[in-house]
Amino acid sequence: MNKVYPTAAAALEGKLRDGMLIAAGGFGLCGIPELLITAIRDSGVKGLTVASNNAGVDGFGLGQLLETRQVKKMISSYVGENAEFMRQYLSGELELEFNPQGTLAERMRAGGAGIPGFYTATGVGTVIAEGKEHHDFDGRTYILERGLVADLAIVKAWKADPSGNLVFRKTARNFNVPAATCGKFCVVEVEEVVPMGSLDPDTIHLPGIYVHRIVQGTHEKRIEQRTVRKREAV
Repeated sequence: MNKVYPTAAAALEGKLRDGMLIAAGGFGLCGIPELLITAIRDSGVKGLTVASNNAGVDGFGLGQLLETRQVKKMISSYVGENAEFMRQYLSGELELEFNPQGTLAERMRAGGAGIPGFYTATGVGTVIAEGKEHHDFDGRTYILERGLVADLAIVKAWKADPSGNLVFRKTARNFNVPAATCGKFCVVEVEEVVPMGSLDPDTIHLPGIYVHRIVQGTHEKRIEQRTVRKREAV
């Protein structure tokens, strides 16, 4: 079955609606599904809840959806690089559900594995634990976190074959794998679509059973923060 679509908009056709929950891959500026995010922006869908490790930066990644006020709530770990995110949150325009990074990854993984909830000691005694069920195991207190199941998952991979088997390159593997598995419907953008059977099975990071649609395109490779040493005087 060929799952490749000609454009990001075509790959998302019929799968967007107001008020939906979207799980997005990426970490910082690495592995962000920017083509799909732009297509979501252009669709005009609104009232979104987005689960993502971070919220992109101003004007790029999920920052685009924040600028157009299409996101109602973020479920995130790190949001420190986005000034518009900060402005909306502090002004009460944007809801925020903070998750420790490992907890968010496990919530996605659990949702994809059909696990409704799990206990973790991370966050006990902090605002993260407020309103959550507590339970002691072997003398240590844990809090209950719910598995996360999204209406739509958008992720970015390096290579895919037409059936959706994916290979991620280096750190772009990050949140893309758990995000892909926790979506009821998964759309992937890739840098290269390779012929069926050309991928070594041992190199596949995510099997095609999780992937419903694919779009190939060119991507911008940004550096989040560039720090260089001053040139020494000759």
